Amino acid sequence: MKKWLPVVMACLLAACSSSGDNKTYYQLPVSQAGVQSTASQGGHLLWVEQVNIPDYLAGNGVVYQTSEVQYVIANNNLWASPLDQQLRTTLVANLSNQLPGWVVASQPLGTDQDTLNVNVSGFHGRYDGTVVVSGEWLLNHRGQLIKRPFHIEMKQQQDGYDAMVKLLAQAWEQEAKAISQEMNRLP
Repeated sequence: MKKWLPVVMACLLAACSSSGDNKTYYQLPVSQAGVQSTASQGGHLLWVEQVNIPDYLAGNGVVYQTSEVQYVIANNNLWASPLDQQLRTTLVANLSNQLPGWVVASQPLGTDQDTLNVNVSGFHGRYDGTVVVSGEWLLNHRGQLIKRPFHIEMKQQQDGYDAMVKLLAQAWEQEAKAISQEMNRLP
């Protein structure tokens, strides 16, 4: 019996250590409210050219700020696809929903199009239960450049990464609404 004891212990230790490697993958949800096919009668075309993110957000791990100056990149709570791609895809979908009569795409639509570039500087949870979405966007509308900073903080009502990712998506959708309102004021 003593011969089998080391083998049993090794198996138990292996089982315990592998259970700590559970990885969870997150994809930003897209609001389905008002999803419509877009057709542009008046020639309203928008190309979402780029959504840039800083290096600390460009990895696979979801980012959480633990103090004023310290950030943790999760090892087991990961983005299902690159965050910049998710942000661009959801921005295109949200703007499509909020700009009826516009064709919004992630590829060039021709020579007579508006172009939107977004630099995201913050897209993370924070130690006080708040999510932060910040940065700036630049719209080229017929040669006129419009640049706006944004900074959104929303308080989490529930704990955990699921709630944090859903709230980050909600804040990102809120910024898409702000962009669409600005675009609706254009001549």
